[in-house]
Amino acid sequence: MGNEVTRSIEESATTSRSNRRSFLKNTAVAGAAATVGAGILSKAVPAYAKGTSGKLSNGDAAILRFVCAAEIIESDIWLQYNELAGVQDGEVEKLASHLIPGYPSQPTGGNEDYTEAIEQLDEDMNQYISDNTEDELSHEVFLNAYLRSKGAEQVNLDAFRTLPSSQATGSNKGFGRLTNLTQLTIHTDFWTRYRSSKSNPDLRDVLPNPIPTLAVGQHTAIPRTDADLSDDTFLQAIGNTAGFHFAWIEQGGTSLYPMLAQRASDVEVLRVLLSIGGVEICHFQTWQDKAGNAPPLANVVDPVTGVSVTFPDLNSRGGELTQTNLIMPEPTAFLSRQFPPCSIIRPTETDGAAMGAVKALTGDGLFIGQSQQFMELLNDLASDADAAQRNGHRR
Repeated sequence: MGNEVTRSIEESATTSRSNRRSFLKNTAVAGAAATVGAGILSKAVPAYAKGTSGKLSNGDAAILRFVCAAEIIESDIWLQYNELAGVQDGEVEKLASHLIPGYPSQPTGGNEDYTEAIEQLDEDMNQYISDNTEDELSHEVFLNAYLRSKGAEQVNLDAFRTLPSSQATGSNKGFGRLTNLTQLTIHTDFWTRYRSSKSNPDLRDVLPNPIPTLAVGQHTAIPRTDADLSDDTFLQAIGNTAGFHFAWIEQGGTSLYPMLAQRASDVEVLRVLLSIGGVEICHFQTWQDKAGNAPPLANVVDPVTGVSVTFPDLNSRGGELTQTNLIMPEPTAFLSRQFPPCSIIRPTETDGAAMGAVKALTGDGLFIGQSQQFMELLNDLASDADAAQRNGHRR
């Protein structure tokens, strides 16, 4: 009798959770359908996506849905940066307008002052921003097309594009966003993590933040209005913040793909994860190099919020942990300290990978202002991905 009651309770909880996820997904469908006549299973995907053979396991489908959601979130971030400081040739805009209902197909013209601040890190930053944006959009549409080809549910977050845009020159001011780039709390321990020859977060090591003030308070990485352009020093602080945020975004993908790849069962799904994940590594390699060029700034105060930020001369500190030209991962401990040091992606521990990504994105401040339904849907997608089993066995 006791076992039957326990089983009944467990089944009820599972059914309740399933119903809640279904409700949330249907809510996203309804919200999108109300404005653009499309939902999760009817998002526009090119015709070539039809008809490849085979079905995905529930676990593989869940993994792909979560990384697709992550790519949609990344695309939203990069589109905001691209509008203000990317190449203004219309290429990215045309692609985005085909994928995102109501997104303008014409370039904004950018923001000259903000672009100049960004280009203090590298004169080619506008091209890199546009290329990164295009890459994330391509990942997003491919993953949904692949899911569709296997008869699996796709991901559509259009109903949650409700956050306000920057009102500065160069932004699509009236277009709703998924993410908030004006209240960021950025942990830059990725910088020291990849330069350490002894420490690895997979082995419970904690690395310091080389820009500790970015991890305290809320910082804007884009001009909120044209008023943010009036002080050259503050504007450069915004540009520096963006430079480190670029690297922060991509180091997450660098680890997420190999983390989840360890749970994939189908070799083609494994190929998809490793192939897209490799591009995230390319992105991170580029952005951490450029972040090292951020001009030193001392105690720059945000005139709106009063929060301050300092960007030190990282090379003046001495030692490999902050050396700016160490952009290739230093060999470090891997799997166990009994093995010799190895140059690796870090971290790659698979347990809790998707929920860890949601926690990091949330802690970054990207979802400040988002709805509870959005957060519940994202957490459900992550929970499903973390529950995936490789060939029926948990890692």
